[in-house]
Amino acid sequence: MFTGIIEELGTVKTIVREAGNVHFTIQAAMTDELKIDQSVAHNGCCLTVVKIEGDIYTVTAIQETLDKTNLNHWEVGTKVNLERCLAFNGRLDGHIVQGHVDTVATCTSIEDQNGSWKYTFKYNDNQLTVEKGSVTVNGTSLTVVDSKEQSFSVCIIPFTYEHTNFHELKVGDIVNIEFDIIGKYVAKWMGKA
Repeated sequence: MFTGIIEELGTVKTIVREAGNVHFTIQAAMTDELKIDQSVAHNGCCLTVVKIEGDIYTVTAIQETLDKTNLNHWEVGTKVNLERCLAFNGRLDGHIVQGHVDTVATCTSIEDQNGSWKYTFKYNDNQLTVEKGSVTVNGTSLTVVDSKEQSFSVCIIPFTYEHTNFHELKVGDIVNIEFDIIGKYVAKWMGKA
């Protein structure tokens, strides 16, 4: 369980394919606080730490994960949003995030709004967003500004822009999306009613 509040940016150092799996080594300042078998969200995708060496750790993605996320677009040098799992003795600053990516979306526009940025994303899925509702983009907890069918926008403040990989996003880039868990349950319940 996560909150969508990004702790730091990690850097992909190596990518090793082994059968249907891919092992990613990530360099991050938080590595000395990690332990083997710990869950860490990488661009919102929950992956398990399998190896630690100095300031570098390794996670493994299976084919299912590669098929449903943007991990297969990563290259050596890619900056990745990182968040350790939620400690239940603290505040929930973002929203409830599972680290289970629902789909990927394409960035269709970036508008400089003189002090903030408005990003619009398009996706091919039946999930819904609602204005002022929560959504997770590359693991970052955000508020939906414009909600349309298979499209939504979010606005990014300077702090989020600088401390996440939003400052590296370009139109056409693929991002991981996790829709609000409460909204997903309500939609499923309404579909059965």
